Parts: sequence; C-alpha cells; structure tokens
Amino acid sequence: MTDEPVPPPANGDQPQEPPPLPAVEVPDEAALEAERRRLEEESDTAVDRRVRSLSRRGFLAAAVAAGAGYGAWKFLNTRQQLAGVPWPLRRVLELNESVAEAYSRNARLSPTFQPSRITRPARVNGGLGLNPSFDPATWRLRIEGTPKPLTLTLDEIKALPRREQVTEFKCIEGWSMIVKWTGTRLADVMAKFPPAERMQYVAMETPDRGYYVGLDMQSAMHPQTLLAYAINDQPLSMSHGAPLRLAIPVKYGIKNIKRIGLIRYTNVRPADFWAEQGYDWYAGH
Repeated sequence: MTDEPVPPPANGDQPQEPPPLPAVEVPDEAALEAERRRLEEESDTAVDRRVRSLSRRGFLAAAVAAGAGYGAWKFLNTRQQLAGVPWPLRRVLELNESVAEAYSRNARLSPTFQPSRITRPARVNGGLGLNPSFDPATWRLRIEGTPKPLTLTLDEIKALPRREQVTEFKCIEGWSMIVKWTGTRLADVMAKFPPAERMQYVAMETPDRGYYVGLDMQSAMHPQTLLAYAINDQPLSMSHGAPLRLAIPVKYGIKNIKRIGLIRYTNVRPADFWAEQGYDWYAGH
C-alpha cells in the first residue's frame, strides 16, 4: 500500500484565511438601565398587588375571628349560671372531671424523686384561711361523720404510721417544685376513725373556714394523700400551713389545703373554694 499524495491548496502555496467573525453589537448602557428599571417596577407592582391581597384576606379573617369571639362571649354571658359559671363552661368542667376521675385510680401514683431533687427553699402559695393571729397551741383537728365527733391533737396524729414521700407539687398557675412531705396517710386516719356509714366524699376546712376543699373518696384514700406535718424534713412553717396540711400530689395545689381544722365525711358533694370561683372541682392533673 502506498500513501496518496496530499493535493496542494487551491490558491497556491498559502492556506486559505478563515472567514471573519460577525460583528457583535454592544448594547447601549442607557437601554440596559431602562430595561432594569422596567423589570424592577413590574416586580414592585406585583409585590404591591400581593401585599394588598394578603392584607384584605388578613382583615377579613380577623373580622370573622373577632365576630366569632364576640358571638361566643355574648352567648356564654347570656347563659344561665350553674355553680358560679355559665352552664356550657360548667359542663366542660364536669366532662374534664369525669375523664380525670376515670383515669386516676389508686394504682396511678404521682412520680417520686430522689432527695437531691428537692426544691429549696420551698415556695409558698396562697394564704387563704391562714389567720395571722392564729395560736398553734390552741389547734385541734375535729373529725365529723364518725359515730361520734372527735378531736385530735398533733401528737395523736403523729402516733399514727409515719409516711415520707418526695413528689412534685404543681400549682395551677403553671409553676411546680419538688417537695418532701412527712405525715400520715389520710387513709390511715380514716381506718383508725372510720365514718359512721359508707361515704362518698371528704370535706376539709381551715379553723376559720377561710378556705375549704372537697375530695371524692377515691382521692382521699389514695396512698399518696397525706396529712402532712413536716416539709423538707422541717416542721411546717405558719406560711406552709402549720400545724397540719393536706399533701395530695395527684391534684393541683388548690386542693392541698393548709392548716386543716376540720375533716368531715359526707355523702353530699362538699363545697370547694375555687370551684365556686369557676375552677374544676376535681382539680386532678
């Protein structure tokens, strides 16, 4: 095989020059600036239209919400009062109570904590029923609903089985603390001094009845429901309800009555200070 000769260029010994590139038109700076401004104006106009649309929608939504709120307020305030609140709200509270009561069984215990978790100093909540002129030396616990009414001294209460528990105290205002309570179970008191007949409720009052609460019997018999006489290994202070208070960790603080002067077994649902102000009577959490 032989190589074929390469033919020479058609125009002689010099290679053919490539064709010239087409001229590129350089855009005018003023035209570019005008186009940029036009696009910005179009964008701003679109944004303005969108904002106006959203503003109209937001105003309409706010008007509907305000109208609905006013309608609900007017409806509630024209309803018949039931135990201090409009009946629809009372029915909701009663539903909450029934759900909480069904959920809260004696087997459901409030969580307990290590002593290292104790909140120090223990916060004080409320002073209703704590008469500043109260003399602890005159205090006695009266128990009614037994075959015969009786009174107990603090020493007699301390002679009952001693219990300690480190549990969380929850205030209905939203704060909480870890507290060590020392006392005797309310169930042990009721076993020692039983009601005259089968009862459904337990009522408690301060000596001056400045504060009072009611408990269903299941809550009263709960193993963590204590008649406490010490907090964080110290005797109760006057502000914490000395000489005896209720510690019931399965309920909010409004049920943890201080300075108990009276315990009464009853089949009539007891009055409750905060339930009369429109709160949930059961007050469980």
